[in-house]
Formats: sequence, structure tokens, C-alpha cells
Amino acid sequence: MINKVVANADEAIQDISSGMTLMLGGFGLCGIPENCINALVNKGIDQLTCISNNAGVDDFGIGLMLRKRQVKKMISSYVGENAEFERQLLSGELEVELVPQGTLATRCMAAGYGMPAIFTPAGVGTEVAQGKEIRNFNGKDYLMEMAFDADFAIVKAWKGDTAGNLIFRSTARNFNPVMAMAGKITIAEVEHLVEVGELDPDQIHTPGIYVHRIFQGKDYEKRIEQRTVRPKE
Repeated sequence: MINKVVANADEAIQDISSGMTLMLGGFGLCGIPENCINALVNKGIDQLTCISNNAGVDDFGIGLMLRKRQVKKMISSYVGENAEFERQLLSGELEVELVPQGTLATRCMAAGYGMPAIFTPAGVGTEVAQGKEIRNFNGKDYLMEMAFDADFAIVKAWKGDTAGNLIFRSTARNFNPVMAMAGKITIAEVEHLVEVGELDPDQIHTPGIYVHRIFQGKDYEKRIEQRTVRPKE
């Protein structure tokens, strides 16, 4: 049994260098790999292409990388909570590819399955389709979208074992499983790291065969973008 455990985030990302393409799991600020993002910020590499559902907020998540000008291009489906992202986009400092959310997930899945491309009706007849091939199947047009080609996928799980098997918790599952499948090298940070055999096989969401490095994270903030509470009675 291969032990895939590394000591911490710094060791996990040690060979990520400037100019690479990274997938980062999460949805909003839910289920993001906080420790690895902080390690990337501290490492100071730049010219990165980041594939993520979102771009974090100004002072957390991928927003920290944007603030340090580490990101050359964002490929995302939702970017509405980050003022610095907006500023860089409008000023031409940041290249942005907006992708329908289902297409983003399916392009990740295609990479994990070894498929070069997918066909989807999402985006046909819009700016999303510019410069892309369209084919007609049974009288309906479909847009060809390429599978992602990411050097690393960085995900966050609730529990994992030393062989890399992962369990995600509730909505923090989101994009993490499909991205874990898709990177050439997948790094997983987990809240609880256990020995092989301690996880219920029927509960495992991502088999360890997809995961190359795993470590137990620490000091998770788990921020909420828009906290909503009931008024006091």
C-alpha cells in the first residue's frame, strides 16, 4: 500500500511553479482548500491559470492570490463576490473565461474519464460559443467544449485515509470530487486523516487512485460569504 501522506501544505505544493494550470475545489467559500491556497500565496509564484467555480472574496480564498497578482487567467462560472477580481478584469490585468456551471463540472469529469471533449447545448447562440465548433445531433445544436488540462487539482475533504480515499461532507462536496479526478496530480487536504480501513468503503466519494498527496489541514476558518440569520424575536 502506497502511503501518500505529506507533512503539510508547503510540502504538498512544493513542485507547483509559475505558469501552471491549477484546479481548486470549492463553491463560493465552501469546501475550498484553505491551507494550500495560503501556501501558494506564501510561495509567491505567479502567471497561474486557475480553474474554479469562483474567485473567492477580496481577503480570502483565491482572492488572496488575486490580490498578490499571482493569477494570469481565471476560468470560472461565478465571480460576483470579489471587487478586486472585478477591478482586474475591467482594467485588462486579468484574463477571464466565464463558463456555464454545468459545463465547468462536465469538463472536469471529461478530463477524469479521459475524454478529450464534450458536446453541450449550454451556450449555443451566445458569446460562450464564439470560436468554438458546433455540431447538430438529431436536429439540435451542441457546442463542443474541451476537457480541462490541469497540472494540479487541489481539493479539500472532510475525511481521508493514508491511501488517499476521500469523504466529503454535505455541501462542501460540490466541485471537489470531479476536480479530484481531473488533475495530472491531485492534492487533498483533509480535516481528519485516518489509517487505511477506518473509512466505510460505502461512504467513500473519491477513491484513492485519483489522489497523489494527502495531508491533515489545520486552522480552517470555513467562512460564509453572505451570512443570513433570522431576526431576533
